[in-house]
Amino acid sequence: MTAPSTLGLSTEARNLHWLLSNLVEEVPGVHSVTVVSSDGLMLLSSDPGLAAAAAEDGPRQDGPRGSSADLATIVSGIGSLTIGAAKLMDGGGVKQTMVAMEEGSVFVMSISDGSLLGVHATPDCDMSVVAYHMALFVGRAGHVLTPELRSELRKSMESAQ
Repeated sequence: MTAPSTLGLSTEARNLHWLLSNLVEEVPGVHSVTVVSSDGLMLLSSDPGLAAAAAEDGPRQDGPRGSSADLATIVSGIGSLTIGAAKLMDGGGVKQTMVAMEEGSVFVMSISDGSLLGVHATPDCDMSVVAYHMALFVGRAGHVLTPELRSELRKSMESAQ
C-alpha cells in the first residue's frame, strides 16, 4: 500500500489516515479499506491513488476492480440497502453488514455520523478479527468525524485522484 500524502492536513485528518493505514497493514487478509460519507462520497481510502491508476493500467487483482472508488461505491450501496431493509423491518439502526463470497468478503460498519467504514478482505480472513479492528476504528474515528473534517477529507481525496 502506498501511504497517502498527509501534508497540509489537520492533526485529526492525519490521525484518521494513520488509523486506516494501520487497519490494512495490521489485520491479516484485509485488501483495502474506505470511509464513505452519508451522502456516498469517499472520505478516506487505503489506496487513494488507485481510482486514477485503475483507469490507466487496468484492474488490480486484490481489490474490487482494483479501484478504491469501486469499493466506496459498493460500501455506499450496501449501506443504503441495509438501512432501507432495517426501516422496512423495524430493525433499528444497522451496525454492521458482512457479505461473504467465494473469492472475498466485504464488511460495512456504521460510524456515528452516518458515514460508513468498508473493508474488502480475503475469503479466508478471520471475520471476528476484521470486525473487532473495524469496531476499534469506528470507536476512535466516530467522535472526530465532524462536518469540518469531512469537508477537509473530501477535498484531500479529490486532490489525490
